[in-house]
Amino acid sequence: MSRNKLIFLILGAIFLISMVIIGWDMSRKTTFPGSKGNLKERIAPASEEPQNE
Repeated sequence: MSRNKLIFLILGAIFLISMVIIGWDMSRKTTFPGSKGNLKERIAPASEEPQNE
């Protein structure tokens, strides 16, 4: 195996592993939109409503 091919394969493996780690991290921090019910807080968040004083 030539040296250029070995370097290419090593860099490709590092890239793929880093993409898998980033994807796994992002998927851990988010939830599927269909898994939550339509809560009142999600439809109209209380923080955006003007408060009457």
